Amino acid sequence: MDISFRGKRVLVTGAGQGIGRGIAELLWRTGAKVVAVSRTRSHLESLQNEYPSIDIVELNVGDWEKTREVIESLGHFDALVNNAGVSTNQPFLECTPEAFDSTMNINLKSVINISQVVARKMIENKTQGAIVNVSSQASKAALKNHTIYSASKAALDAVTRAMALELGPYGIRVNAVNPTVVMTTMGRVSWTDPEKAEPMLSKIPLGRFGEVSEIVDAVLYLLSDRASMINGVELPIDGGFLAT
Repeated sequence: MDISFRGKRVLVTGAGQGIGRGIAELLWRTGAKVVAVSRTRSHLESLQNEYPSIDIVELNVGDWEKTREVIESLGHFDALVNNAGVSTNQPFLECTPEAFDSTMNINLKSVINISQVVARKMIENKTQGAIVNVSSQASKAALKNHTIYSASKAALDAVTRAMALELGPYGIRVNAVNPTVVMTTMGRVSWTDPEKAEPMLSKIPLGRFGEVSEIVDAVLYLLSDRASMINGVELPIDGGFLAT
């Protein structure tokens, strides 16, 4: 199934590495004019060195006012991927207010902020756009030491549904993807220890973790016109983890 984003402008946050970078790269290959946002300059420069026509924006999306100002200045977009996220893993009894605030600020508050700006411009331009929020299986199932992260992603799922309800009448679709562990560069480092990996793998019927391409393909489908009647879903990409 051919999917083309030729002539479309797409904003991707957290695009410096991992899933976000994979999304930016495939969007570029399918013809999109990509604007990649990351707080790490070196990651953005690496991306642009490989794909010179991708526009890069160094930005800490946790800064509400600065983020609003910068996103406003970037103009109109046809699609948005809210991928920027952080994870501070703490046992429930040791959760700190600092970890809660910083996680919610990036994983939830920044999504609302950026989506407000982008969606308003879509409405002004009468663009029937699409937004995809990158959530997690942790929003649906209890994972040890993931209390705050899970809460942030469960809230993100709720925001996704609310956005779908309120933006749908303008022709703007909003969906989420909920991956399991993904074998990014960092994922491979973190999950190569069999003692850590086996308990998680034992709950995944397919018996393996996800690859970046498998998340990217689903995101691009949801952004595309091929998914024109899909709105307000939270799509597990977890090898069956949530089915068990």
